[in-house]
Amino acid sequence: MRIIQDDLTGVEIRALPETHFAGMLANSPPGSCHFLDFEGLNAPHVTFWSIWDDNALAGCGALKALSSAQGEIKSMRTHADHLRKGAGAAMLKDIIAEARQRGYVRLSLETGSSAPFLPARALYEAFGFEYCPPFGDYTDDPFSRFMTLAI
Repeated sequence: MRIIQDDLTGVEIRALPETHFAGMLANSPPGSCHFLDFEGLNAPHVTFWSIWDDNALAGCGALKALSSAQGEIKSMRTHADHLRKGAGAAMLKDIIAEARQRGYVRLSLETGSSAPFLPARALYEAFGFEYCPPFGDYTDDPFSRFMTLAI
């Protein structure tokens, strides 16, 4: 698998975040969905990557700079055809490595609390992320779980 920094201009890559947006809205109320839209994913303080298995899109992920010491994982999504094939783990390893390279001491994320988000939470737990209180501009929300990793 190869991971590339992506500008979200390709038709195939635009479809995956759209699937991500729809999945978030299907499993949490709109006010509890904290995904970045296309404009947000293209913001200067956000880096977006896609992961490819040969010529097939396998997933995506983004890293948002919160400060000079902390980043936030955004828009982690594995394409349905590549679930449980290592794309998510590969993307997460790459994002953690980038956060270390930037000198961050903490990497955090917000994810859903319901059953459809269990695989994502299990992946983050496997990489050492721990549950934490809301960070940044987030507030307590029964539909959200917050996780963090000291790096």
